[in-house]
Amino acid sequence: MYDYLIVGAGLYGAVFARQAKEQGKSVLVIDKRSHIAGNVYTEEVEGIQVHKYGAHIFHTNNRQVWEYVNRFARFNRFTNSPVANYHGELYSLPFNMYTFNKMWGVVTPQEAADKIEEQKKAAGITEPKNLEEQAISLVGTDIYEKLVKGYTEKQWGRPCTELPAFIIRRLPVRFTFDNNYFNALYQGIPEGGYTTLVAAMLDGIEVRLGVDYLEKKEELDGLAEKVVYTGPIDAYFQYQLGYLEYRSVRFETEVLDIPNFQGNAAVNYTDRETPWTRIIEHKWFEFGKDAEGRELPKTVISREYSSEWKPGEEPYYPVNDEKNSARYEQYRKLAEEEKNVIFGGRLGEYRYYDMDAVIASALAMAEKELKA
Repeated sequence: MYDYLIVGAGLYGAVFARQAKEQGKSVLVIDKRSHIAGNVYTEEVEGIQVHKYGAHIFHTNNRQVWEYVNRFARFNRFTNSPVANYHGELYSLPFNMYTFNKMWGVVTPQEAADKIEEQKKAAGITEPKNLEEQAISLVGTDIYEKLVKGYTEKQWGRPCTELPAFIIRRLPVRFTFDNNYFNALYQGIPEGGYTTLVAAMLDGIEVRLGVDYLEKKEELDGLAEKVVYTGPIDAYFQYQLGYLEYRSVRFETEVLDIPNFQGNAAVNYTDRETPWTRIIEHKWFEFGKDAEGRELPKTVISREYSSEWKPGEEPYYPVNDEKNSARYEQYRKLAEEEKNVIFGGRLGEYRYYDMDAVIASALAMAEKELKA
């Protein structure tokens, strides 16, 4: 009945579906959730677009991807400038001259660099072997102890000495006063939220929600020539090689009858004692205004709690350590033998994906597949 059955109505599935539709292919998209857009799903509460599965800020240096998403939504000019809260002391994230000045009283880039080098030498680090050593070599011991260690250990549930160094290399460190977290040419939030963006991608495409592919696999496979699968790769193979590990996130979201709770979209709580990792105040992704530009009298906040993933929970961040990477490689080899199935996206490829990268990956796969 269909050329493609696409399992998952998130970004990867929606982009592939759109590209296939535009090439004249018949497409059916299914998702076991009751809504489209996967983890970028937003829903309106008190006139505010609430990021139900955690904050998503679109950012990219890929002009092709930026032009592509702008076909389906207008983006505002939101710039991600999070704040770190350490026992009531507030610091700028990313780490920049504001951070260094507050931490050490330094006022020039050279003074900041000298302070970091001094602390790195005192710690005896030459070749960083783990996240702790990598962090100290990047920002020094003081910033590591206050602004990195507690937050990271809450997020990953492991001591920093047991985490790989590469995790912290994503963190921007600047000897300027630039508060923009991302080094990206293009950045913003779709007006009306991400659900609007994905709905536009899926316009004119048949979508069935509340359908669990793995429960009805044989029946659903019979509907299409090929399957694009964006669910967990280990679940597809019934965990026959064991579970791949993830970190999960739990959200406590509440509506507050005040116009402003924290004055910023994201505040990270970097001490070990505070149980949540950060608080998101959703209205500031759209400058505190509704679609008509009116000031909003209420606010919505979400506290985020990181936890070890267990079957039945939502998998968020792949734990790409040696053990899990080796297990994924075995699953990937099994996936290669599934001739009429394409595995894609964060769960299908067991990798951390920024939104622009998952869109670029889906576009590349669609081009390759639809040319064949």
